[in-house]
Amino acid sequence: MLEKLVEQGFEIEFHSHARAILGVDFPQAVEEIEDALSDFSIPIDEIMSGGGGEAQGTQRLRRSLAKRGWAKTNFVVERRINNVPRESQSHEVDHVREFADLGRIALEIEWNNKDPFFDRDLENYKRLHADGAISVGVIITKGRSLHEGLRGAVTRFLEEREIKGFDCLSDWGYLPTPRQRSLIETRMGRAANPMSFSEAFTGIYVSDKFGEATTHWRKLEDRVHRGVGNPCPLLLIGLPLSLIQFD
Repeated sequence: MLEKLVEQGFEIEFHSHARAILGVDFPQAVEEIEDALSDFSIPIDEIMSGGGGEAQGTQRLRRSLAKRGWAKTNFVVERRINNVPRESQSHEVDHVREFADLGRIALEIEWNNKDPFFDRDLENYKRLHADGAISVGVIITKGRSLHEGLRGAVTRFLEEREIKGFDCLSDWGYLPTPRQRSLIETRMGRAANPMSFSEAFTGIYVSDKFGEATTHWRKLEDRVHRGVGNPCPLLLIGLPLSLIQFD
């Protein structure tokens, strides 16, 4: 199952019988996820782009899933006494695929949010599964190789484009904040072991934008292994470094 993704370096984990459930009842869902991800790539320019909002790569992946029927869904679970509403909870999931009488698969993409978003997703899945609203929860995030390889990717970007100072960065839509600029200049100008612009910029940029407190494979794995989201069946997918394209 998902062999094509495994061959491409994706990290795949199944929990709480998710493999059996997906393989028997939802093979079409597996095929659609694999098709959407097998053609997915992230140009290095997008890694370097500044500004807020959702990443372009995440937007493309969302559109690809939406074309296959994975729609944003708001679940409302209501408690009634003698048909009088007493309590209700809503759970919004970005991508849900429904299969007639078989059930639903929920999917969230956590490219580069703060890592507590994993707690939100897993707790949502746990509640929705307990209420019979979903059969399996899926989370897609930065894989171990991608998270750990970002420094090398940014360094390669700077070297290939011969970016050796702040002035060259604006061409790629990125301007360091005053704090970042000060830290970079300090690292370059120190008396002991001064850094090159590439080394100083890469360290500050990757730490600020893709630091340990963001969503990535190890943070997700830690939570799942502690039992967060249990017993909802889960499929975890880690995006590999090979998705970054330099051409």
